[in-house]
Amino acid sequence: MITFLLFVAVCFLAYSNGANDNFKGVATLFGSDTIDYKGAIRWGTFCTLLGSICSLLFAQALLKSFSGKGLVPTDLVGSETFLLAVAVGAGATVLIATFAGLPISTTHGLVGALVGAGMGANSGGVNWQVLTSTFLVPLLVSPLIALVLGAAVYSVGRWIRVRTGITKEWCICVGCEEKVVPVPLPVAMFAAEQTRPELAVHLGEESTCKQRYVGRFLGINMQDLVDRAHFLSAGVVSFARGLHDTPKIAALLLVVQVLDIKWGLAAVALVMALGGLINARKVAETMGRGITDMNHGQAVSANFVTGFLVIVASRFGVPVSTTHVSVGSLLGIGVVTKSAHYRSIAGILLAWVCTLPLAAAIAAITIFSLG
Repeated sequence: MITFLLFVAVCFLAYSNGANDNFKGVATLFGSDTIDYKGAIRWGTFCTLLGSICSLLFAQALLKSFSGKGLVPTDLVGSETFLLAVAVGAGATVLIATFAGLPISTTHGLVGALVGAGMGANSGGVNWQVLTSTFLVPLLVSPLIALVLGAAVYSVGRWIRVRTGITKEWCICVGCEEKVVPVPLPVAMFAAEQTRPELAVHLGEESTCKQRYVGRFLGINMQDLVDRAHFLSAGVVSFARGLHDTPKIAALLLVVQVLDIKWGLAAVALVMALGGLINARKVAETMGRGITDMNHGQAVSANFVTGFLVIVASRFGVPVSTTHVSVGSLLGIGVVTKSAHYRSIAGILLAWVCTLPLAAAIAAITIFSLG
């Protein structure tokens, strides 16, 4: 019975992860109005699934990191009750944040749940040195690195654009509008009002217009080149997220051999995809438009930084957060362009601070209740 409950709890965590995280890779496509929400989430889900499949080959080190080995006593690592509490604590925390539209880190939730379940089990506590060096340092440092790299990559890209003569243009809205004009009447005390069409020309506001690049780079239309790079980079970020997150969640199944490694990763990948397709809308609004205003070039820069850092971290088994890295890169660009939405960012940071203790508390209560 406990084995079945563990499988259900891990699927619950995978669903919560997909709902909160699947859109993060393609948030820039949505935020820059390159594509609508449905198109973005479908592209993100497809690339995430590819990353999940490739995690069989390239992300094995993360299986060990998130099994709890070295962090909690050995007798807990193989305990189904302990792993069940971890899955419930992390899954509940991520799902609560999803319903609130707050992008938080599943990695952070898992770390908090591992600590809470370890302390709640009262079996020798938690190895705080391992917690700090293996988990907390990468989680704290990675968004700062992403912020600096995001600002640097965008600045270099902008310098290259200016040096190569690529300019930007804004739309001008031309059309007819109805204008009310007074028409004097010979026997009436008041003039009557009539409407007639007039040609009107307006310069579109920055908030409503789509910015486009004008010029050619290596003989290719610059806007077409940026659009293609944008789609590709968003796919890379989604791929990296699937590569990095699937082993973290599947580790809870594989430690006690509930499923073969291939079937465990496949189950997590499938449920993760469903979570994104069904419950990603609120987080999409926050990630796409709540952190900073962005154009196509800025979006490509953010995606490049996020994808690079997450893939490197997956390769070497460093447990960074895709959320932290993605938000950090977007914020770095927002700081350079002076368009960051600091009030929204403050809410996201507060959610990050609350993630670990909330997941720890839920996991501790769960393992205590299970006896």
